Amino acid sequence: MTARFHADLALVPGSSVSLPDQTARHVQVLRLQPGDHITLFNGAGEGGGIGEGEFDATIERMGRSEVQVMVGAYTATRREADRAVHLVLGMPANERMDWLIEKATELGAASIQPLMSERSVLRIRGERADKKLAHWRGVAVAACEQCGRNRLPVIHEVMGLGDWLKAQAGQTAGVTQGSAEAAGTRLLLSLQAGTRPLAQAVANTGALTFLSGPEGGLSPAEEAAAIACGFAPVTLGPRVLRAETAPLACLSLLMLASAL
Repeated sequence: MTARFHADLALVPGSSVSLPDQTARHVQVLRLQPGDHITLFNGAGEGGGIGEGEFDATIERMGRSEVQVMVGAYTATRREADRAVHLVLGMPANERMDWLIEKATELGAASIQPLMSERSVLRIRGERADKKLAHWRGVAVAACEQCGRNRLPVIHEVMGLGDWLKAQAGQTAGVTQGSAEAAGTRLLLSLQAGTRPLAQAVANTGALTFLSGPEGGLSPAEEAAAIACGFAPVTLGPRVLRAETAPLACLSLLMLASAL
């Protein structure tokens, strides 16, 4: 299998380009040589306005820190999910967030919004948050290289749940009915009694936004605020899943449904 690499460049068949530093290091670590064939994608799902896909490329030159390649044929290859799924989640602690982003990318999440909520163990701001965001985006890039996606999921900056809900309420107030319908369905993963099953809530088409809590879940006040913002509570069943497992269970259900 040809090695795949993300290159944040305008890729044009027949052009000779130097790979970005991080991509070049990856090529060197794999000990590829001039003449070897690789696959490139630019993460936006398009190249030079051609459309979603990827490019064949051939390594021309390997320097001490530079790798130059000749961009070859473009192949239109769609590997995105049939419907956009956006994850909004209370960040799990330690390496679990890395694992969540990696697997959510493989399962086709369109975007991930990390949140700090009342019961969050992981709380980051300022420079530390910026470093984490850059790291998470790198995790998503690596996952796309591995799984074959040509479009990178959007990893948003960390926000507080209250601030994020206020921003959503403001956006909802300013859109038309048609725009609101196009924005899709908002679902809140909840342990409340009497909540309808997730499978029933996702039977329709259109974009989906899943809101889930951190370790310990969202507080009753936070759930009430989310419901007031248009989120409908749903359940994944009688078992209590971990903070990093619940969002992935939602994505897995949707991926399985689209494959049947």
